[in-house]
Amino acid sequence: MVAKLNIVPVLIIFLLFQYSYSAKVTYNVLSFGAKANGRLDSRSAFLKAWGLACNSTNPAIIYVPIGRYLIGSAITFSGQTCKSKAITMKIDGTLVAPSTYNAVGNAQVWIKFYRTNHVTISGGTLDAQGSSLWACKSSGKTCPKGATTLGIYHSQNIVISNLRSLNSQMFHILLYACTNAKLQGVSISAPGLSPNTDGIHLSSSTGVTILNSKISTGDDCISIGPGNSNIWIEKVVCGPGHGISIGSLGWDVIEAGVQNVTVKTATFIGSDNGLRIKTWARRSNGFVKDVVFQHASMVNVKNPILIDANYCPNNENCPNQVSGVKISNVLYEDVHGTSATRVAVKFDCRKGKPCTNIRLKDVNLKYAGQPAVSSCSFAAGPATPCLSETQKLTGYVHGTVSSPEPTIVDASRSTNHGAYSNGHGKGRRRTINFVVRMEIMHL
Repeated sequence: MVAKLNIVPVLIIFLLFQYSYSAKVTYNVLSFGAKANGRLDSRSAFLKAWGLACNSTNPAIIYVPIGRYLIGSAITFSGQTCKSKAITMKIDGTLVAPSTYNAVGNAQVWIKFYRTNHVTISGGTLDAQGSSLWACKSSGKTCPKGATTLGIYHSQNIVISNLRSLNSQMFHILLYACTNAKLQGVSISAPGLSPNTDGIHLSSSTGVTILNSKISTGDDCISIGPGNSNIWIEKVVCGPGHGISIGSLGWDVIEAGVQNVTVKTATFIGSDNGLRIKTWARRSNGFVKDVVFQHASMVNVKNPILIDANYCPNNENCPNQVSGVKISNVLYEDVHGTSATRVAVKFDCRKGKPCTNIRLKDVNLKYAGQPAVSSCSFAAGPATPCLSETQKLTGYVHGTVSSPEPTIVDASRSTNHGAYSNGHGKGRRRTINFVVRMEIMHL
């Protein structure tokens, strides 16, 4: 009986120990000298709060109350020696960069998280005040490259939730060599003519999810660089901007590929591109494979669907070369809306490395109230609207056409109006929702 009673206090002590270990501790940046007036530099206060949170044996919260907090120079939150198993930066205020671009313009990143694990950034606004640097660049003067607003490097188990980023000098959010990251409810805003202000850029990362976000920039809304895999993007609104881009890829001869990317339920409004894959016209061993674009809505988009394997802006560093990046297994399904240009679907691949297994299903795009046009070069796959290399096509389309499946075509070039829909399985028939009124010239 005595032995049984002795168990009770031991159990209570154990539970109290577990509670004390798991209880969160909060560090308010105001307690460390931060000023909410946007004029006095609060950088050191944020670093002090981070240091205590990092060294805590309990999960920790760094709290930023309402107000404007000047972060006057580049700041790095390093997690290499952290004891805390989880740190949340809860922001109710705004972190603001200096209005003079040189203060952070020569830094790679304004706010950097390095080798962190289980870090959450929740709420708040990051205002990089990048307009003065954009003006410098547009004037033709010698200017710094500019800083990324928020960079997460070599980190894992990251959550960025309900964060707002304004007017970055360069990229708004960058994830480099990260594993298991989730971005949700993110709002990103910069003018349509602001240079290189990509919304979210991914590089060498895996297991990244981007959900329920709205992005307006002067460059790619989301850009997926080399070495990324297992990327899931859903319910993103883009525009203005350059769309959701896989690339640019293929700058280096030896380069990691991109694979297992899904983009679902995206909306593009007035953007230069919608769903884009772009690779440099340079020699490379890179690749893009296993990509799914589903349920995308286009509103007055210049290039709703684009594969550009001949990317060579200003014909510098790449003229007269061919892309070495192999593009394969790409599905476009339920892509609908309006194009701002007559050519709504363009596959510009290369003869040496043709795009293979490019599939379209239920693609319905219109230009000026009429079915839009497709243009294809060296693309192959079921229902890809391209002709064989032994044929040329002129003319355009109305109606429907049926043909046996599968049909694999290597294209030279074609222009076809309409929407595309394919069946599945060998021997079954597919319907392509366009009829070609054409002249075929055999070479």
